[in-house]
Amino acid sequence: MAEPNPYDYLLKKVIISGKEYNYYDIASLGEKYKRLPYSIRILLESAVRNCDNFQVTQKDVESILNWEHNQRDENGIEVAFKPARVILQDFTGVPAVVDFAAMRDAVKRLGGDPQKINPICPADLVIDHSVQVDFVRSADALQKNQDLEFERNKERFMFLKWGAKAFDNMLIVPPGSGIVHQVNLEYLARVVFSDKNSMLYPDTVVGTDSHTTMINGLGVLGWGVGGIEAEAVMLGQAISMLLPQVVGYYLHGSLGPYVTSTDLVLTITKNLRQLGVVGKFVEFYGPGVAALSIADRATIANMCPEYGATVGFFPVDTYSLDYLIQTNRSNQQIEMIKTYLSATGQLRDYESGEEPVFSESVSLDLATVVSSVSGPKRPNDRVSVTDMKVDFANCLRNKVSFKGFGISDNHLNASSKFMYNGAQYVLKHGSVIIAAITSCTNTSNPSVMLGAGLLAKKAVAAGLTVAPYIKTSLSPGSGVVTYYLQESGVIPALEQLGFDVVGYGCMTCIGNSGSIDENIANAIEKNDLVCCGVLSGNRNFEGRIHPSTRANYLASPLLVIAYAIAGTVDIDFEKEPLGQRTDGSPIYLREIWPTRNEIHAIEKQYVIPAMFQEVYAKIETGSSNWQALNAPSGNLYTWEDSSTYIKHPPFFEGMSKELPLHQPLENCRVLLFLGDSVTTDHISPAGSIGRSSPAARYLAQRGITPKDFNSYGSRRGNDAIMARGTFANIRLVNKFLNRAAPKTLYLPTGEEMDVFDCAERYAATNTPLILVCGKDYGSGSSRDWAAKGPYLLGVRAVIAESYERIHRSNLVGMGIIPLQFLPEQNASTLGLTGHEVYNIDLPSQLKPGQYITVSLSNGKSFEVILRFDTEVDLTYYQNGGILNYMVRKVIRS
Repeated sequence: MAEPNPYDYLLKKVIISGKEYNYYDIASLGEKYKRLPYSIRILLESAVRNCDNFQVTQKDVESILNWEHNQRDENGIEVAFKPARVILQDFTGVPAVVDFAAMRDAVKRLGGDPQKINPICPADLVIDHSVQVDFVRSADALQKNQDLEFERNKERFMFLKWGAKAFDNMLIVPPGSGIVHQVNLEYLARVVFSDKNSMLYPDTVVGTDSHTTMINGLGVLGWGVGGIEAEAVMLGQAISMLLPQVVGYYLHGSLGPYVTSTDLVLTITKNLRQLGVVGKFVEFYGPGVAALSIADRATIANMCPEYGATVGFFPVDTYSLDYLIQTNRSNQQIEMIKTYLSATGQLRDYESGEEPVFSESVSLDLATVVSSVSGPKRPNDRVSVTDMKVDFANCLRNKVSFKGFGISDNHLNASSKFMYNGAQYVLKHGSVIIAAITSCTNTSNPSVMLGAGLLAKKAVAAGLTVAPYIKTSLSPGSGVVTYYLQESGVIPALEQLGFDVVGYGCMTCIGNSGSIDENIANAIEKNDLVCCGVLSGNRNFEGRIHPSTRANYLASPLLVIAYAIAGTVDIDFEKEPLGQRTDGSPIYLREIWPTRNEIHAIEKQYVIPAMFQEVYAKIETGSSNWQALNAPSGNLYTWEDSSTYIKHPPFFEGMSKELPLHQPLENCRVLLFLGDSVTTDHISPAGSIGRSSPAARYLAQRGITPKDFNSYGSRRGNDAIMARGTFANIRLVNKFLNRAAPKTLYLPTGEEMDVFDCAERYAATNTPLILVCGKDYGSGSSRDWAAKGPYLLGVRAVIAESYERIHRSNLVGMGIIPLQFLPEQNASTLGLTGHEVYNIDLPSQLKPGQYITVSLSNGKSFEVILRFDTEVDLTYYQNGGILNYMVRKVIRS
């Protein structure tokens, strides 16, 4: 049971703006505290304030305070962390609210009070993932896309509106408001909390989206977690985590006049991926940080999942306070933040030279950063723009890999003619067919957005155009962006080049690119062309952006426009012109590229607090479409059997108050035999539903026509569709087949079939299933359905070389056992083919990190590491998953 807080002796009072507040004076903990990285100081404060010797213990506090010694513990030291709030987007938020509704039903069935299933920790849900780029290049594209979004997602939106009424402490931000992480940065983030007891403490957050990390640019510690783990936090549970090492990243110098924050983050991403920072915090320091705006810092923090760290943290400094003023936070709030952080030693001076202790340090001279893109298949494969032409040519020739397409020499010059709006055009390898200014990574940053606008203005003045068949779009992360683009006078030029505002949401960045013209798709397919997407997003994994863009490059908004004008990525901007003037003279990119000083001057003039005040004053009201939605009422949801969007999930069927018995896994078959870097997009795609897929058959059987299939992401409230969509990515490479296809082998007969159909065959004989994988299994988005889906297919264990942090946690949360090959071992070194029958020996008393023996039908055996990293992981597994644990806990209480 909980006890009084043993650290109450640290409580102090402070008067701010005439009001008395309380806070824990963690700075008085002495020299050890002063040596802690600023990110660890926040973990320490949370442990001190929440210490009840039940969920958070004195041992947790002492472990964090002694971080300098403990962070190198070979076995890892487990500590508890209670975030201040949770943030969700609708693709992951809908299944979370579905689970909450189903948990209420389960609690009622087992004799408990369903009202106890309610968020204790504040939760904000921003609807931003469902809008798609269906209409472009027109003044009414925005309204048409938003109307179509409501038409497709009416059931989901009604359900969320019900959730906002049924659950306390949950804010729903309606569709059309912006991208979750940008809204978090500009509006939702508190930086310092003041609760109902006037207790001050740092704002911290976990979110059901891996790019929750963006908020670390403002000095708010936050990271992505699985949806099921987020649900536990909402219900008042602490997160169990291993005390992280903290890599100090020293920045010095300043960026060149033609370099953007996008170029910087792509450089850092490649650098840190090579260093290896998975499971670690990265904390930025040094005088170079002071040269970066908060928007620049947020861009770097946003791509933290791409460089692999848990967070990329920028402690709060005076520039952070200036940003809060700019974004219209109140003077009283800013005074409270400054006073509290100063009193507790959490306000940073990047130029003081007084540095905390780090696990290790790396450095970067900002002056060495050059214009860059990343691709064609991974965000960490940075390429200097000056090297792009040569690099793309090499990628065409290289064998199929992350940097190769395996195009034969006699096919390098292939081309296809096609008709578009009555005119003939030609596509070649490298032709750009999608160009999108998208994603909170960049649209949150006024410097690159205004830079793109200035570039567009100069391009239009020079007579440059974008080919009409290229699908161009601009999807700002909030209404503030459109406001300052309009006020600064750059919108007309952007529109003239085809970059009309098409929606406020993630859109192309998450694969909601919409369709491309059928003639274009046929022309690409006809000659197997490697055509390209160029986007200002944060991910470019195969199959994510669009099925027709085999190569996808991440770039700044300015370079998105440049490559759109060029019409190809197969260009050397230094030597080749973008186009010609009317007199025939060449126009080079360098002639129209704005300098940082030009951009900063216009930013200072037009990005002002009044814009933020006007936009966010009405953010909770929503559009007329939202206001007209007639949501159901009542504390228990009335499930409709006919709904193909919202379905009662099966996770609590047959659940009792008692713990289930766990037996060794015997006679397991391998459902999929996979290689390295299998992403959550491969496991549970968010994009369009293929017309011949099991999910399509399910929908067709219920009278749904292909035009209304919508996307997998929008249907995450229906487990039947999501189970059928598991491993349905067309780019999935299964070693059983040695080609990209969403299929596998039913091993007893050798038949090739869809993954879902194969799992059904195994289920008919009660055969437990496993996956055998390579490195970085589950990288990418923090997608809980990438664990829920395999669970519903009958997968009970995964054996991999390594795991993405969030995905491992999600597997545990669903009761799937994550096993890891021993160092220097993998499927290849052990001679595994995947055709064997596997027996996994699970002792009755499991311990975190212990060795488990796997024996095979051929008489061989090998050991693996049990990747239950904490005692809490074991508790969740013993309960059959985290959700079952929470239901039993509520029943007991």
